[in-house]
Amino acid sequence: MENSIEKKFTKSIVFVSVLIPVAVILLFSIRLKDYGINVTPLNFLPPIYATINGITAVLLVAAVMAIKNGNRKLHERLMTTAIACSLVFLLMYIAYHMTAEETKFGGEGAIRYLYFFILITHIALSVAIIPLVLFSYVRALSEQFDRHRKIAKIAFPLWLYVAVTGVVVYLMISPYYAK
Repeated sequence: MENSIEKKFTKSIVFVSVLIPVAVILLFSIRLKDYGINVTPLNFLPPIYATINGITAVLLVAAVMAIKNGNRKLHERLMTTAIACSLVFLLMYIAYHMTAEETKFGGEGAIRYLYFFILITHIALSVAIIPLVLFSYVRALSEQFDRHRKIAKIAFPLWLYVAVTGVVVYLMISPYYAK
């Protein structure tokens, strides 16, 4: 049963869960230079935001270990930090794609299929985890721990997959970035 705190945030969570992917799609297609804005491409960002994805994965695993060891406060801090890392990643990702030219994956054969499989599942699941993470977080903050655990059991492996595959996608495409 939904409590008043979760009910209060449901519309906001749904709104944010739709807004983020739509904004990313729209902003991904915008190059600032096409609008007469002379900006230096932020080509230094991909290794930074890939590292943030890696840090997020470590934070997620550490958070699960913390809660399994009964350290709720540490778990909460680690999860809040993981969410903050994901937000920083998102901002850097958008900034990079608004300033830099698109990078095409240059691999051929089986590696090309593997890359696109990882990329497509990474993107699809990154959209799917938004409401899962937000509802899980709100349920924890409102002390609905049974309901929090139910959704967290789904959100955790998906979010971990997204974080790890973010690093893998970067490593696979990095040789093709313009130098």
